[in-house]
Amino acid sequence: MVDPLNILYVHESMGSLGGAEANVFITATEMKKRGHRIGLLTRRATGRNEAAWQELFGENVFWIGDQPYAKTAESFEPDVTYVHKWDDLQSLADIVESGRARIRMVHDHDMYCLRSYRYHPLSRKVCRRPTSAYCVFPCGAPLKRDREGSLPFKWVSYRAKKRERDLSRQFHRHLVVTNYMREELEINGFDSDRIEIFPPVPRATEPLEPSFSDRNLLIWAGQIIRGKGLDVLLRSLTQVKAPFEMVVLGDGNHRDYCENLTRELGLDDRVTFAGFVPQETLKDYYRDASAFVLSSLWPEPIATIGLEVMRFALPVVAWDAGGIKDWLVDGHNGYLVDWKDETAFAKRVDDLLADKEKARTMGRKGLALVSEKYDFEDYLSNLESLFARVAQEHRDSAA
Repeated sequence: MVDPLNILYVHESMGSLGGAEANVFITATEMKKRGHRIGLLTRRATGRNEAAWQELFGENVFWIGDQPYAKTAESFEPDVTYVHKWDDLQSLADIVESGRARIRMVHDHDMYCLRSYRYHPLSRKVCRRPTSAYCVFPCGAPLKRDREGSLPFKWVSYRAKKRERDLSRQFHRHLVVTNYMREELEINGFDSDRIEIFPPVPRATEPLEPSFSDRNLLIWAGQIIRGKGLDVLLRSLTQVKAPFEMVVLGDGNHRDYCENLTRELGLDDRVTFAGFVPQETLKDYYRDASAFVLSSLWPEPIATIGLEVMRFALPVVAWDAGGIKDWLVDGHNGYLVDWKDETAFAKRVDDLLADKEKARTMGRKGLALVSEKYDFEDYLSNLESLFARVAQEHRDSAA
């Protein structure tokens, strides 16, 4: 039993948007249910589901534009300050200088990569360097694509990014989602003793047994952007010998290119672009599938979609990119293929389509793995225990 704590979440936005926001909302909801007092320091609203967020945090929503962290901390008196996506240097410095217990959740590469996705936009070659002058030249990373502004590019300050990384090193704990992300922090000079792995575990779903029918249906799902590698996957599929169908679930700025490529490769009679599909409809596709194909070429911190589809007992074929190998064990619950090896990827797809019993067995092993290793209640209890440990360590050091 953990004594009640004051937990101040710090995150760039309030409202639903992506995976980071989902993690903030879910964990804050559960901490509140367990008797803890929660607050949120933020700087902008997303315009999505804000009413639920306001109800969750109540009067303890603080806006960085109205007051600095010091004033928020004086009002809320946090036992733990829990920082998610946040790059405001002044408030990060204030958090460090306050001397209060502080934890940072590292969702992605934003904190130490100026481009934020850790690979070169032309070659797609993955970077394993620390933040350094190399990022400026020859990498050219300060010139980053701007998906939201009126101009195609924006300038990212190397000094500011380096300062953000250096301030973050002074937190008491750094939470990462995979061993790969632990290595990324270590490359950037973080103390390995302060790094703990906390993957964002999806909630359990109702059991579902895929049909593995002769339809040979493959599923691809996600945001259709270049880093997700759908174009390279399509080229790989031209080498698959077995008859198959593939449904692409999702949308994005790379969709038109991939649809045109599908026609050029003669795959338009086998590959269907279904667009965005509501969460509750996904199981209808999974039920009739034989495998899930994950084509990410950028170094995914974890690729939670893989955890989700394993709960539906589907085997996964993926390229070895980033943290995927934490949950995809080659030959056990699917196949992990050498990065960008199109021929090997096609062969592994053929292996599963030719041997449905193997595919079914791998799918069941994946379900067992995700149920054992990625239990939602264990995740919450471990997170709660971490908050208590860090708060107690801080009290002991201050005594």
